[in-house]
Amino acid sequence: MAKKKKSGVIKTFTFGGERIKPGERRDVNVLVSQRSSGAPVYAPAHVWRAEAPGPTLLVTGTVHGDEINGAGVVRRLIDTPTLSLESGTLVLVPVVNVLGFERNSRYMPDRRDLNRAFPGASEGSLTARYAHAVFKEMVLRCDCCIDLHSAASQRTNYPNIRVDLQNEEAAKLAEAFGCELIINGKGPEGSFRQAACAAGVPTIILEAGEVSKIEPSVEETGARGVRNALIHLGMASGEPEAPPYQVIINKSKWVRAANGGVLRFHAGPGDVVDQGQPLATNTDLLGRPLSVIESPEAGVLLGITTQPAVAPGSPVAHLAIPDDGVDSIRKALKKAETPDGDAHHEMVKDHLSTSVVVESIDERD
Repeated sequence: MAKKKKSGVIKTFTFGGERIKPGERRDVNVLVSQRSSGAPVYAPAHVWRAEAPGPTLLVTGTVHGDEINGAGVVRRLIDTPTLSLESGTLVLVPVVNVLGFERNSRYMPDRRDLNRAFPGASEGSLTARYAHAVFKEMVLRCDCCIDLHSAASQRTNYPNIRVDLQNEEAAKLAEAFGCELIINGKGPEGSFRQAACAAGVPTIILEAGEVSKIEPSVEETGARGVRNALIHLGMASGEPEAPPYQVIINKSKWVRAANGGVLRFHAGPGDVVDQGQPLATNTDLLGRPLSVIESPEAGVLLGITTQPAVAPGSPVAHLAIPDDGVDSIRKALKKAETPDGDAHHEMVKDHLSTSVVVESIDERD
């Protein structure tokens, strides 16, 4: 835990059982559990302290063991020579769920979801004890946190921030991160961010991309967002990189297949769609159309399935529905098409659409 002199200057910061001095960068191992063999389980971390005092920001990846995009973001942050830290402490943990990561599994070895077990319990199940160790040794030693996630299996998400907007500090951090979509909500019971916020550590999560992948566009989005957060917190200098638009989402819904078949998409992650706009055509195995799946409301495609073979009722697309509609979003995107506009938005959309076929409804093979 950080200790302060009477002057307010932080003298020491302890993480993973090691004391890190101001101006020091060090790799440490945090003891989080024990294997059946009795061998210890460590979560590797990189601690970077500036000479000047300031907040302590924790950035975590892979709470779900197969969501490794977060690990890619953290490794990129560690290896970016142009990233500077002028005050405070940055703690980077690429893989929280080491036991799930080693098995390429979302879950812990006892088949529980680590992200439903926080703040954990010192005498509970394996997962509860693991969560307790993470919470005690990582979360409670920091002032705020950014937790990096991907979509669930067989889905992809357009980058979005999830936050409880009733938490003022978390809301400011979410806005500063710089994603187009901010999804308002407290999060599931036992989730990392809900427990952290309840403990006084404002926390947001980034949802982006797919499981079992480290995607270049997600890496860039995550690294850019963390840098924006450092500037917001006064830990780094420079101009933040703003998105072409930013909206708060209080409502979303899944659009589902009416019948079985193979999907041919007409819109991809991040696309703005109108009510009644075709999202996908459901075809038989010979490519003959069975039905056209339309958007029930105007909104932004938050995510889509990457499994084109669907059964009746299968989720096809996750639609984010802005309170004020999509006209202002379209105007902002039109403005961003100028030479001075931000190309990051289109780059991410293009990259995340490569996992599925996205074509005009009038196109034919």
